[in-house]
Amino acid sequence: MALFGFGKKNEKKAPKAEKSSGDSKARSVKLEAGSKKKLQLSTSKIAVATTAKDVLLRPRITEKAANMGSESVYTFDVRAGATKREIAVAVKTLYKVTPIKVNVVTIPAKRVAMRKRRGFGKTAGGKKAYVFLKKGEQIQLT
Repeated sequence: MALFGFGKKNEKKAPKAEKSSGDSKARSVKLEAGSKKKLQLSTSKIAVATTAKDVLLRPRITEKAANMGSESVYTFDVRAGATKREIAVAVKTLYKVTPIKVNVVTIPAKRVAMRKRRGFGKTAGGKKAYVFLKKGEQIQLT
């Protein structure tokens, strides 16, 4: 019975990926040529998509941030999917300073009462980053 391709006798199966023998720390997997190209394309798209201006949205200018600025700690609103490493690289490229440490805080969306209508809405959530610099280094945020 050969309905929908079931029961065919002469099917050729694709070769499976084989693991190479060797050191347990450095394991490599042999891939087919077609899948290797797809892997390279997908990684290059990710690298192009994130630039320094995409990671740092704006400096977060508040009273607390102004007080922390005297201690070489600066606060930025960042993209929701940004990592600490991406933030550090973005600050280094845009402001030409070397960050020592980056702390990231997720800001939850909050429920608020609407003023002109009945009901409730939500404020925008997001992510902010505290960037610690070496003593003596400053960023001009004006």
